[in-house]
Amino acid sequence: MSISHSLSNALSGLTAASRMAEVVSSNLANALTDGYGRRSLNLSAATIGGRGAGVNIDGVTRMVDRGILADRRLADASLSSHMQTSAFMSRLEDLIGTAGASDSLANRVTAAEQALIDASASPSSDSHLQSVVDRFNQLAGSLNAASDGIQGLRQDADKAISQQVETLNASLRQVAQLNADITMSYNTGNDPSALMDQRQQVVDKIAEIVPIREVDRQGGQVALMTTSGEALIDGPPKQFGFAATNFVTAEMTFDSGGLSGLTLDGAPFAPADGVGRLAGGSLGAAFAMRDQTLTDAQAGLDALARDLVERFQDPAVDPTLAPGDAGLLTDNGAAFDAVNTIGLAGRIQVNIAVDPAQGGALSKIRDGVGALAAGPVGNSQQITAWSDALAEMRNSSLGGQTASASGHAANLMSHIGNARLAAESELSFATGRWDTLRQAELSNGVDSDHELQMLMQIEQAYAANAKLVQTVESMIQTLMEL
Repeated sequence: MSISHSLSNALSGLTAASRMAEVVSSNLANALTDGYGRRSLNLSAATIGGRGAGVNIDGVTRMVDRGILADRRLADASLSSHMQTSAFMSRLEDLIGTAGASDSLANRVTAAEQALIDASASPSSDSHLQSVVDRFNQLAGSLNAASDGIQGLRQDADKAISQQVETLNASLRQVAQLNADITMSYNTGNDPSALMDQRQQVVDKIAEIVPIREVDRQGGQVALMTTSGEALIDGPPKQFGFAATNFVTAEMTFDSGGLSGLTLDGAPFAPADGVGRLAGGSLGAAFAMRDQTLTDAQAGLDALARDLVERFQDPAVDPTLAPGDAGLLTDNGAAFDAVNTIGLAGRIQVNIAVDPAQGGALSKIRDGVGALAAGPVGNSQQITAWSDALAEMRNSSLGGQTASASGHAANLMSHIGNARLAAESELSFATGRWDTLRQAELSNGVDSDHELQMLMQIEQAYAANAKLVQTVESMIQTLMEL
């Protein structure tokens, strides 16, 4: 009986060593696989009737530091949010222009002011008068292009929201399916580690969109909740909705109902801001960009356009104008209306009365927009008045410090440039934090040196058990020869 027990013990040892070699080979093969959790084989001594009966294989444990994983996922959300914000802010600054750039708004205003100064020195020169018209057309065109560009960025943000909601819903469905598969694997006595690897990768994808916490449930399943307490999946997954907008204008906002927010089961999910307790990741950043940052930039651009229009629409500056008449700069050809400020930067244009290309007369740069007849060619009074109007220190419609027209343009550029720098600084911090947590996570992954040492021990254990089987076989052979 002792010989049969010896053989049974040795065979169980061979089985355990073979299974351990399989686990080690899986670890080594996936040493560089993202989302792979290192496996270890759980063994225990087997006993029958109080006697040793070899070794039991109790299962495979997937080794993951849940604390570091949770922190790294929160860092994923923060990094994704700041990356998206920084990218949008960089594109916004390109639209407005940077200090020293010839096509920046501040330089466009300065160029128009210089053209007026040159024309006032030689009011009889048609080339100087034409230069005034050209410079103001360039200024208006830059404002138009910047306004259109901001709306293009808002539409890109709206599209990003739509894509991320689709990814979020698809990923939640995948987590639900993997939860069911893992439970089935447990119930049938199989190793669910590979399924858990897949689920971790899917959850990581969700963590970039929304900051989440993972909560264990029975049968190896997990529930996912946002850090603000919104359950995404705890059983059946939630299904979020979003209606993308094909064309965004300055007047369209979430508050006005022109742009959509998230829905849940067809009902508004967050009536206040559209995203609610799903903010914090790339999804929240896209909402903030579309509904806050870019609308604020448009408001600043409109305030600059309003300041320019009002400087030239004042009859005290141009006596040829009656109250309510359009001045040198217009709102799409009409006089400025204070109740229609939104989107003004996209509509501002030079009065066609002074533009020969549109049937106007260059002499009206010298005589006034509303002049009925040409005046003395040497009279620079009106041109000087317009130049003085640009240099006048005034408050913008958004308040703040008083400044000239070029000063207001420079202040807007400075504000956006500082916001871009702040976004890059936040991104740098988020990247450093993510790198640190990622390295900590990887340090708990597969250590190839350790696995190779384990492989040597497995080889020795396997050889020893095989030798025992060979010895038992010799003993039995000896008995058979008696």
